[in-house]
Amino acid sequence: MGGEVLTTAEMGVADAKAVAAGMPSLTLMENAGRAVAEAIAARFKPCPVAVLCGPGNNGGDGFVLARLLDEYGFSIRVLTEGGPEGAKILDADVMAAKWGGRTEALEPDGLRGVRLVVDGLFGAGLTRPLGGAYAQTVEALNDLPVVAIDLPSGVAGDSGEPLSAVHVRAVLTVTFHRKKPAHLLLPGRALCGEIVVADIGIPADAVTTNLHENTPALWRYPWPRQEGHKYDRGHCLVVSGGPTATGAARLAARGALRIGAGLVSVASPPNAVLVNAAHLTAVMLKPFDGAAGLAKLLEDKRLNSVALGPGLGAGGETRELVAAALTSGAALVLDADALTSFREDPDALLCRLHDRCVLTPHDGEFERLFPGLREKTAGKVKAVRTAAAKAGCTVLLKGGDTVIAQPGGKAAINANAPAQLATAGAGDVLTGFIAGLLAQGMTAFDAACAGAWLHGDAAARFGPGLIAEDLPEILPASLSTLAAAAELSHSDRKNEGSTR
Repeated sequence: MGGEVLTTAEMGVADAKAVAAGMPSLTLMENAGRAVAEAIAARFKPCPVAVLCGPGNNGGDGFVLARLLDEYGFSIRVLTEGGPEGAKILDADVMAAKWGGRTEALEPDGLRGVRLVVDGLFGAGLTRPLGGAYAQTVEALNDLPVVAIDLPSGVAGDSGEPLSAVHVRAVLTVTFHRKKPAHLLLPGRALCGEIVVADIGIPADAVTTNLHENTPALWRYPWPRQEGHKYDRGHCLVVSGGPTATGAARLAARGALRIGAGLVSVASPPNAVLVNAAHLTAVMLKPFDGAAGLAKLLEDKRLNSVALGPGLGAGGETRELVAAALTSGAALVLDADALTSFREDPDALLCRLHDRCVLTPHDGEFERLFPGLREKTAGKVKAVRTAAAKAGCTVLLKGGDTVIAQPGGKAAINANAPAQLATAGAGDVLTGFIAGLLAQGMTAFDAACAGAWLHGDAAARFGPGLIAEDLPEILPASLSTLAAAAELSHSDRKNEGSTR
């Protein structure tokens, strides 16, 4: 399984296991510095460079790349505070001695005349704000391009949050072995610039983790079988609001149909039937009246997934609709008003959820369901994991760095969503995507991950000017690319098997 993301503690364990397995720590440092030097040489022409070296391993990496960049023809100035007198000799000290060139004091004046800065001050493990000469030098970087080793200094590795107002903004970040949460979570991801993950010799299986970057390697799209038919691919029911609030349900319904559900129906209250009928073609229409009417519809077990919340309005009627859907046992996506309706008594919802449910709150809705959890919990990933455990189902917290978690602790960070997804109705389409995948038999976690990734990919393909209606229409291009990649992977495996 690809896309593993290691916390800073897990990365420390991976380093230690590599050394215990016979990989010298100095070799790891040499490999790390070489990886950064090669990334720089591939992107920048030789120029005056200031390499900022901190007191730990990042500083050691900096001394390595200073030596190598000098060989590549860059003009190098190493700025460092150095370690305390009489301190234990560290790997960084060995690499400093190998550098052979002069070093200067770490101070803003050392940046004069340089065209590029390498941030080798602190990596992902920093837990305190930058201070003293470190802070003064970082504040003086201004608009100089910066390449960060591991993570821009001043950013917390596990949360992606700046530790203070003083932190590095990089154009390129080279990290090692695996990404850390801050490479994917905002604002850390935006502070990293381009991210390169370098192999420095740590065994791939040094550490197992249940946190992943959300990519197609994490899940498998349910491609149609040649001998199959539409009834094999499920029937998704999207519940509509009243006559002036029907658009959200239709957006979700079209998303569910585009993503592959065999059949999709809009369940419409009587006073909205004509409005919905005027806009629906391949999506079917099923009138219902209140919670009892919805329950009656869901007695038909062919309706195996339900999307409920967009455009319904918050209040008692919506709570009753949610209760009816939960009683049916169908897979269920709850969004928008289906969540907000329980803000006065979140436990009345949370105690009834099952493992085929997906909750898709944005930050405000998350706070209504899980009040104070973000403030009490260190980091977005931990908060969503805690919420999933409390709810007993998959929770997807929407945003530019969407986090998805299931009750067992498995979690994913979705990092492919472009800024233009911040548009009215985009969340309704996501609800439909996930419900459509649930109808096809995907697990709740996999459907949430696949829906989120395809949502972001489609938006990125469309580009500027995106509106929610565009997402289902551009989705086939995303699916076609996904299909081509799946076919190539299958062919590679087949060829590999034939050569054995």
